[in-house]
Amino acid sequence: MYRVVSTAAFAFAASIVALSSGQAQGGTPPSNSTRQVAARDPMQEGLPLRPGRTLTFTTNVGQWMSVDVSPDGQTLVFDLLGDLYTMPITGGTATPLTRGMAFDGQPRWSPDGKKIVFVSDRDGGWNLWTISADKRDTAQVTRGKTNNYYSPEWAPDGKYIVATRGAKLWMYHADGGAGQQLIRPQPTLTGGAPAGPGGGGADNSRQMGAAFGNDGRWLWYAQRQGNSGYNTAMGDWQLYVYDRETGRAASRTSRYGSAFRPAVSPDGKWVVYGTRHVDSTRLRVRNLDTGDERWLVMNAQRDDIESSSALDTYPGMSFTPDSKAIITTWNGRLWKTPIDGSTPQEIPFTANVVQAVGPEVKFEYPISDSATFIAKQIRDAVHNSKSVYQVGHNRRFSPAYRFLKDRIAEGLHRCIGGLERTVGRGNRHRRDAEQQRHRGDAAGEVVHW
Repeated sequence: MYRVVSTAAFAFAASIVALSSGQAQGGTPPSNSTRQVAARDPMQEGLPLRPGRTLTFTTNVGQWMSVDVSPDGQTLVFDLLGDLYTMPITGGTATPLTRGMAFDGQPRWSPDGKKIVFVSDRDGGWNLWTISADKRDTAQVTRGKTNNYYSPEWAPDGKYIVATRGAKLWMYHADGGAGQQLIRPQPTLTGGAPAGPGGGGADNSRQMGAAFGNDGRWLWYAQRQGNSGYNTAMGDWQLYVYDRETGRAASRTSRYGSAFRPAVSPDGKWVVYGTRHVDSTRLRVRNLDTGDERWLVMNAQRDDIESSSALDTYPGMSFTPDSKAIITTWNGRLWKTPIDGSTPQEIPFTANVVQAVGPEVKFEYPISDSATFIAKQIRDAVHNSKSVYQVGHNRRFSPAYRFLKDRIAEGLHRCIGGLERTVGRGNRHRRDAEQQRHRGDAAGEVVHW
């Protein structure tokens, strides 16, 4: 007995046959003027893959949500499952700003509150885009299919956007253009070879999480040397400040648990950043006037400092315009955390998600329903008294598997035996040499080794 195979393939084949038959009988395909082109699904956006299914659900939680506060302090923008949403800062039902198959993320309000910059793959590659707050205008800032962009940030004048392109910080005009790399290898003070940011050594750094305060001269960011990797040293990432007037960068942290994803307050007094402490990710706050630091959030969203940091090392967070609180995410929620250390307040939200996904990749194959079958892959086999190997749920395998296992065991035994013989010969040679040396000493001879 065999299960029924899907007839979709036969229907497709039949249509091909019918088309071929029509052409063979003298039929001609419709001309371009009469051919009907299927209308593009707006959920498809600029991607080549058409939506095949739509998932619809309501949620009040989300993971790795980057959030930003509007300049007037009234509205939040955040990303959720590859779409952008806006919502009153007090919480409520989120309004979709973008929706479709593309992945849109890491939104940031412009200083005048009229536009939002974000990263998206809606044209088939990662790029920077802007969308007006009223959704009437969407513009592509960067172009190309081979670059990766992370964590865009507006300059305080609203004319330029700073973002990570690949591994370096670049600045782009808000209207587009080729852009300019900000931090380049610089000669040392003694005229030596080009050095990395801040001087010293080859420039193999990776820079992410650009953040401005109230002064466009100073740009905060996180930096590490070399590529990412698991179980690396905890202090890989540290905070730096780039001086746009002198073109120099200087380190601002040296923490064992790393320092990443800085957020600078609008008044320029505070900087909040993420760091590791033992087995948890936490947030610290520093007073830039005094240099004093303290813990702000003890168990925050887990970071991504040991991976490729495809969406930065930590979700984007944002100060309120009065610099008294910071909005961030952990435990699947949005939180308003006062800088004075008082209790954080949850910002409840509800999002009605409409998620377009591609066609289901599903094929039907004939599978035998007989009582016995040939195993393609065997794991965790055990031997029973009847010389039959058994793997859970009474699935039994022939002695052929035992033969294979015995041959493997025999080969391993030979290897171990050979190693034992080699070690034995080495021990015997050492004993012979020791005896010869002792005989030479007893006879008063000088023995050279």
